[in-house]
Amino acid sequence: MIGKAEQLNHITEEIIGAAIEVHRSLGPGLLESAYETCTAFELAERGKQVARQVPLPLVYKDVQLDCGYRLDLLVDDLVVVEIKAVEAITDVHKAQLLSYLKISGLHVGLLINFNVKMLKHGITRVVNDFPESQRSSRTPR
Repeated sequence: MIGKAEQLNHITEEIIGAAIEVHRSLGPGLLESAYETCTAFELAERGKQVARQVPLPLVYKDVQLDCGYRLDLLVDDLVVVEIKAVEAITDVHKAQLLSYLKISGLHVGLLINFNVKMLKHGITRVVNDFPESQRSSRTPR
């Protein structure tokens, strides 16, 4: 049986493959909602469990509050995917995803900006207490 780190790495690789397929088909220039819908479809076609626009409540002073946060995609109940179609990914986008990971208690998220010529330049992996001490934030090559 594979470890948690290997499982998360495998899922993120599958997500990246699906996103690349969507980007090859559509290219840059569309709305985030189009990329979200197509990526969810592509992942489901590949046998992944995908939930869209998952509510993310915030617990503040032991009270659960609905602040309107939503995860774009949640894959296999383990990996958060935030879809963007922006000029450039900023530190604010990365901080947002890291906050979502902390609030949800999940370990790995992918920030995917489809508004790039080559998708590999639009993918950022964000981690929160990655299992087995493999903590890193990297962009796939």
